[in-house]
Amino acid sequence: MFGVFGQSSAVDAYFAFETPIAKAKLLANIGANGSSAHNAKPGIVIASPSTSDPDYLYTWTRDAALVFQTLIEQYTLGQDDTLSPLINDYIAAQTILQQVSNPSGTVSTGGLGEPKFNIDMTAFTGSWSRPQKDGPALRAIALMTWASSLNVSQASELWPIIKPDLDYVARYWNETTFDLWEEVPSSSFFTTAVQHRALRQGAIFSFSYGQSENLSTYITQAENTLCFLQSYWNPSGYMTANTSGGRTGKDANTVLASIHMFDSQLECDPVTFQPCSDRALSNLFNYVQSFNIYAINNGIPSNQGSATGRYSEDIYYNGNPWYLTTLAVAEQLYDALIVWNTIGSLTVTSVSLPFFTNLVPNITEGTYWSGTTYAVLTTAVREYADSFVSVVAKYTPADGSLAEQFTRTDGTPTSARDLTWSYAALLTANNARNGVVPATWYGVWMAVPVVCVGLDVPKIQSTFFINANTVLGGMQG
Repeated sequence: MFGVFGQSSAVDAYFAFETPIAKAKLLANIGANGSSAHNAKPGIVIASPSTSDPDYLYTWTRDAALVFQTLIEQYTLGQDDTLSPLINDYIAAQTILQQVSNPSGTVSTGGLGEPKFNIDMTAFTGSWSRPQKDGPALRAIALMTWASSLNVSQASELWPIIKPDLDYVARYWNETTFDLWEEVPSSSFFTTAVQHRALRQGAIFSFSYGQSENLSTYITQAENTLCFLQSYWNPSGYMTANTSGGRTGKDANTVLASIHMFDSQLECDPVTFQPCSDRALSNLFNYVQSFNIYAINNGIPSNQGSATGRYSEDIYYNGNPWYLTTLAVAEQLYDALIVWNTIGSLTVTSVSLPFFTNLVPNITEGTYWSGTTYAVLTTAVREYADSFVSVVAKYTPADGSLAEQFTRTDGTPTSARDLTWSYAALLTANNARNGVVPATWYGVWMAVPVVCVGLDVPKIQSTFFINANTVLGGMQG
């Protein structure tokens, strides 16, 4: 079946080939019955079966939540009704892991920020970059998304698992964390973004199911995280991924944040960094252009897709493109097309103009409604998005396996084999390309506060003069 946007037949063929492989290999990496997840407890996601160079045979809270968010959405959107037992295994496993004391603390003293565990659900006690504060937020998001498919009684039973993560986010969001690449201790855009989503979604969830004990705290800290999120913007046209680290800040962290903040009802809202917002598109343009340093990108015009990695200064395994980051670029653009095709218009601002002129050189600022120019612009974006998938297809081995990375010199797969997150990224990009719209999470109108504060004694305080807000319908019950 062709996608709703009618993209190239080559990309159609690649997704038709690769999607079932990615789904099977993703499931193979989940215990206890996954064929590659030997000795993993039920519901435990292994990052990769690789045990050396590198050893990824652990379970990361972040990766597991992102993988199960993918599976949960497939279930709730009616794509696979066989996943319920596996999702329940995940919930049972996370209920146990929340209570495992570890080097970051206990469940009540910061232990929820522990990034990874052994696959038998015991604590990993070796040296590591800890804490990492995106994990609890992402887990809460996944569980709340699952709750939307349940009746009131069943959904309420998840509250004792969701609440500790929300409370952790509300309490610790304003303190230093390692970024999702486990390298930079600072504040991190991706982390702040998913923390905001978790708190916003958590406020709606707690209100809807009569769990109002910490409702005001979730609302307040959701406002503060949204406010702080604005401070990452660099007037040069991109989000600075981390508040320290000595790099340019152009990082896949920010593209991943945009797709995981996607809510089609927010349309092209820049405050929540929606995929079609002018800031997100400008950020994407600057991020992609930073990877002309790769040999495999030599000779590729700027208006064609190229291989992208974590950030241009990367040296891990010599600093290569990643499958999941290249797919994330395509997914952001597919998400943008979903919104434009829904509202029937597209706006080019001074901020997003460089992105659009790279694709359609003579375009000018303005709002383009359905018509000739609108069709030219959206067709160019569709083709651009597909061209990133074509890059992934070019460097996908014949058996359809996706490693973590492919080399910057000749595209040979490298680093961890069969990376679970790579397969999840393939599945979500395909869904976005097919116009599949995830459930809304935002809920109600929220303006950006003019002063950002933390809970108790703030570690960071920033003041902004912002006239921006997001508008949506009333609280959902």
